This record gives sequence, C-alpha cells and structure tokens, in this order.
Amino acid sequence: MNKNMEKLKIGILGATGIVGQNYIKLLQGHPWFEIKDLAASPNSAGKTYEEAAGPKWQMPILIPEEIKHVIVRDVQDFGTIPNDISFVFSAINMPTKDQIKEIEFKYAQNGIPVISNNSAHRWTPDVPMIIGEVNPDHANVIPIQQKKRNFSKGFVAVKPNCSIQSYVTPIYALEKAGYKVDKLIITTLQAVSGAGYPGVPSLDIIDNIVPYIGGEEEKSEKEPMKIFGKVGDIGIINDESIKISATCTRVPIIDGHTASINIKFKDKVPSMEDIKKIWLEFRALPQELDLPFAPKHPIIYLENIDRPQPRKDRDNDKGMAVTIGRLRKDTVFDYKFIGLSHNTIRGAAGGAILNAELLKAKGFIK
Repeated sequence: MNKNMEKLKIGILGATGIVGQNYIKLLQGHPWFEIKDLAASPNSAGKTYEEAAGPKWQMPILIPEEIKHVIVRDVQDFGTIPNDISFVFSAINMPTKDQIKEIEFKYAQNGIPVISNNSAHRWTPDVPMIIGEVNPDHANVIPIQQKKRNFSKGFVAVKPNCSIQSYVTPIYALEKAGYKVDKLIITTLQAVSGAGYPGVPSLDIIDNIVPYIGGEEEKSEKEPMKIFGKVGDIGIINDESIKISATCTRVPIIDGHTASINIKFKDKVPSMEDIKKIWLEFRALPQELDLPFAPKHPIIYLENIDRPQPRKDRDNDKGMAVTIGRLRKDTVFDYKFIGLSHNTIRGAAGGAILNAELLKAKGFIK
C-alpha cells in the first residue's frame, strides 16, 4: 500500500472486551488501517468508549485519546453501520456460537468483510481459517462463500485457535520441505490471558496447574486438519493425514502459550541439522509481501538448552514469531521440541490483523 494512500476505515465488533481492547492497542499507528467504528453489547451502546470500557480496561497503555470519545454502537444495529467502513474485526461474545455466526454473516450480507477472532465459524466449510504463513491460498474459498450465500462484497474469514499457533507453522515448514508427518503428541501449557477477563480464579491458578481447558484439546487436534486442507468446489476439504493427540493445561503465566511436541515422520526422517535449517530459512507469502504485522522471521530457533521461555521469548519479532527450542531425539517417536507463541498477539488480535493485511494485499478487501 502506498504510504500516501488514505488508510482504510475499519470497525471492531466486541470492542470493549479483552480481544477488542487488544485490537485497539495493536492498531495504534497502523500504516493501512484506521479505527472508525466501535460496537459492543446493548449495555455499552450509546456510551463513549471511555465510559463503556474504562472500568475494565486491561491494556498496558492508556485508552488512546482518539478512541475515548467514540460513541459505542450496538453490535446488532445493522442500520447504523458507517457506510465508509471497509471491514470489521470481530471479537464479539454471545451466549451461543449460533448467535455469533448469525451476526457475522449479517455483517457480510450488508457488504462488510468480517475478520473474526471467534471459533463459531471455524468449521463452516466455506469460511477460510487462515494462518498467513501456512494456508493463504484458502482465501480462494471466499468467492465460493459469496456465491453460495449471495454476498456482494462481504464475507467471513477466521483465524484458528491460539493453542495451535506454537506448532502448526513449524510442522507445516517440515511438510513443505518434503518430510511428511505421521503423528504428533502435543502437551500445551497455556497462559491465563487465554481465558479472557476475569478469567481463571486466583485460588485455582496460583501455585497450581489446571489439567483441563474446555474444548481446547478438540480444537488442537482438529483445526490443523482444515488448515492443512485444500480448497474444493464447495469449501475447504480437510487433510486428515496427520494424527494428533493433545493434552491442554492452564499454567500460572500471564501471556505466552507453550507446547511440548513429539513428532513421528511417515517415511523420510530429516536430520536435526536439516530441521533447524528448514526452520531458519522458512519464509512465506506474508514475508514476501512485507506485510506490516508479518514477522521477519516467522520461526525462530534458540540453541539455549533452557529456551524458549514465555517471559523472555513471547515478544520475539513483534510477538508474531513462533519460537522453538530443545529439538532432540525422542525414544518413542522421531523427535521432540518446545514451541512458544504469544497467545494474545499472534494467537488472537495480531494474527487477525495479519489476516486482514493479507486479504487486503490479495484484493479481497477494498
């Protein structure tokens, strides 16, 4: 995008929640996008953003001055959507996923592209679930969605769950290099910020590990099937060639999801040197396009025997990189390693911003 071009005006649905707040924080000074519209529940509608979100503002910055006095719109008042909005980020929270699906599709029906952080549409076959470095070609399902649902300019695209970000890209890099993966055993150690606000009660998480997060294991095992799939005539055809077994736990860390990964290959087994070289050299379309939120190095490998660590490594490359360490031989499978990603940046708002940049660069957002 030319530096002299006018920024696209965008909206945030669910703007007063934690993910909505993260969008506001991360979009400050964005070279392409400018926040114009903020929408939330009827309880917040009609108030200034400072009145609606101020008491529960959790970001490590003050509410930006240009945001404070924006009047919050009712997210379900479709008649008041500003006519100059190019697209919206969706972080809405509703009692049911069906309600979220309905609202996001209504925005699309009104000609507004929706870049969603929600899980509601992740298994809708004609809705792409994108990691920019892995499956940018899944954006090609958007015309199928628009034709099927009679959308003109609108569509819905989503990002995957935060728990899979720390291993999907490095696994994809190995597969792209010709080393087909057979099985994965994943154990995640997920930060409390992934539970939202107020999140996990302090007496449950301080001095403790909670060995269960509702729905996370199913997402960790199944979402990669869609991400590694391909675009078919009516939607995404899943790739079920990799068998994944996941255990997801909540740990007393503020930000940064860690995963311990055991990997078994189908045929050829690369050397440790080959694996590290593949990760080191891995680049994809977001890097080729030099998108503003794209990490320069999407996979970072650390040789230190005790890394990665959330506090020290979650912010690597704008919080958008996957940081890997402790690659070693496994006594049951072929190898094992540790992966780390920033769950509220790469795994949430930042990942969705990168998706919006990618869809803008590919011409799906005007």
